[in-house]
Amino acid sequence: MKKSTFTTKRLLYGTASVLLFSMAFLVSPAHAALEQKSPSESPLQKDQMSPDQSLNAAFEYRTDNRPDPFVPFITEKAASTNINEIIPVAEQLSGMQLFEPGQLKLVAIVMAKNNDFAMAEDTTGKGYILHKGMKIGKRGVITAIQNNEVIIEETAFTRVGKKLTNTIVMLLKKEGEE
Repeated sequence: MKKSTFTTKRLLYGTASVLLFSMAFLVSPAHAALEQKSPSESPLQKDQMSPDQSLNAAFEYRTDNRPDPFVPFITEKAASTNINEIIPVAEQLSGMQLFEPGQLKLVAIVMAKNNDFAMAEDTTGKGYILHKGMKIGKRGVITAIQNNEVIIEETAFTRVGKKLTNTIVMLLKKEGEE
């Protein structure tokens, strides 16, 4: 019984001494500098400062002949220096936007009261219905469906914000024409 209490006491004293020893090294130099009394600081002013203010008062970063520490080391360079380059489309393409007008062949136009539509097919022979206002291709919108043609207006923007428009006409070819 006596042997176990001796071991427990020794363990407690060892732990306490390690704890006190590590606490002595936790005091930072900034705290030690704050404890030294400056000649212009009165005891009343020191007591009125918050701990955050006292830490900030102890450290001051001087920018004389030093680089900015917050500037990244690696910078992005412009992908292109051409200001008239067209900005690529960022949106996810779906439906008829996956086809450019040149990839489709106009096969029929149906004129009805306020509900005109056209039919087009791709190179595999699969058919699609086209309506006015439908998006087609990356940048195109169907603006008109007429007796023998579908008019598509493509709008693109350059890097400087200049708007470029292009009109594409899909013609309905008669039977036997290619």
